[in-house]
Amino acid sequence: MRTEIKYLELKTGFSDNGPAWIGLVSFSKSGKTIYFDGKAFQSLNGTGINGNYFDLESGNEYWISGVKKDMSDRHKFGGGKVLVEKRILSDYLKIIRKLELPKFDYELIEVETKKPIERINELENEKVQPTEFDSDLHFKQPNELTDKEIEFVITELLEDEKSAKFNKGRRFTKRKRLEYEAELEKRGIKNVG
Repeated sequence: MRTEIKYLELKTGFSDNGPAWIGLVSFSKSGKTIYFDGKAFQSLNGTGINGNYFDLESGNEYWISGVKKDMSDRHKFGGGKVLVEKRILSDYLKIIRKLELPKFDYELIEVETKKPIERINELENEKVQPTEFDSDLHFKQPNELTDKEIEFVITELLEDEKSAKFNKGRRFTKRKRLEYEAELEKRGIKNVG
């Protein structure tokens, strides 16, 4: 597994003063998942609000980047101690060309080194419960579906609405759900919503 020293900062719930670490991260075989301190992160591909990665389990956004030689990893308006993983201290000191860490801004810590690969694989590979309906129901027009199929799609859309991370996705899902509910009303059936 490829490893690299990185700067990580929790952005969700903080502006530029969230908990921050400098530590040794590991990459999955594909390079798409980063592991650090018992957590797994994947890129937000430019869709993040403040971060560029998110924790696969909590959904929290993080900023993850290479460490800077001039120690300016934290945003210029940010603050707070940066926690440095003990096992990489000598390598980090070489990167920043220092003999020791400034005590005021940095603190040495131990982190969880076991990678949550099994736990994350289970999360990513959760099997969708088989249903009696086709998986392409969402691609058909409401008037092409049976009453039961429409009720099934509405139930799924309600769940998607509740779990949507962003308002734009929530509005899109709601619009689709209302189309299906209107079709049921045309047929004189009270909808499941």
